[in-house]
Amino acid sequence: MRVTGRSLAPVTGVAYRRARRGGGTETARLPVDALSVDAVPDGYDAVLVAGDLQGVAPSPFGGPPVLLGVALADHLSVWAGQGLLPPPDRVAVVLAGDLYSAPGADVRGASGEVADVWWALAAAGCRLVAGVAGNHDVVTEDAVAEIGPGMTLLDGTFVDVGGRRLAGVGNIVGDPHRQGRRSEPAQLARLDAALASHPDVLVLHEGPPGDARPGTDARPGNAVIGDRLRARPPALTVCGHVRWERPLARLGDGQVLNVDGRVVVLVAP
Repeated sequence: MRVTGRSLAPVTGVAYRRARRGGGTETARLPVDALSVDAVPDGYDAVLVAGDLQGVAPSPFGGPPVLLGVALADHLSVWAGQGLLPPPDRVAVVLAGDLYSAPGADVRGASGEVADVWWALAAAGCRLVAGVAGNHDVVTEDAVAEIGPGMTLLDGTFVDVGGRRLAGVGNIVGDPHRQGRRSEPAQLARLDAALASHPDVLVLHEGPPGDARPGTDARPGNAVIGDRLRARPPALTVCGHVRWERPLARLGDGQVLNVDGRVVVLVAP
């Protein structure tokens, strides 16, 4: 899968609450944009890619606020009914991690269970949900796998869907005694295992730096991961963890799509 579009096209969005720097909570908007690619997996009309959904929002079906990823799942059928997106069973979902928020959306960097997001996407009718754990996510491969056959938490592993291969690595480089972190050698070993599968799409939480040019917005990332990918870049790498104002960058012969705090719907002609 290779991005062919030059810019994101706004589709819709979700208002939500998130933790504010310095304490408290604030209102934000999760943008949902479309981006053209050369192809999507057979049997699907689009691929929805999202990451860093660290907030809470009401479901369109009512009730108290839920994790933003759960609210997003509930919106899918509503948007399909409005003609904004294909039906959920025609949308493959890719998650780049960090799906947790404190219930009051008032604690930055909170960590917790996120399996509810995967359950909500399955309940919405999504047949394929593949993704990685962020450093604030508490979730296991077994917990995701028991939701259904199309649910896969990737970590140095891959899954084939509709003639396309998705591989992924969760967590970030850091102190392995802390939540969601691994030593650099351990993380690179997982990355090498994922790359050895020759994926069409690589899903990471912590990704490489983007190709920022002088006078443009910074596109931060892990330089060591960047060096590893530059030697054999997949056609498309998806990541999050840090915010890029301009979400698409090149890396060698490949492309990088940053979905920190955003939803991008990949569609083919």
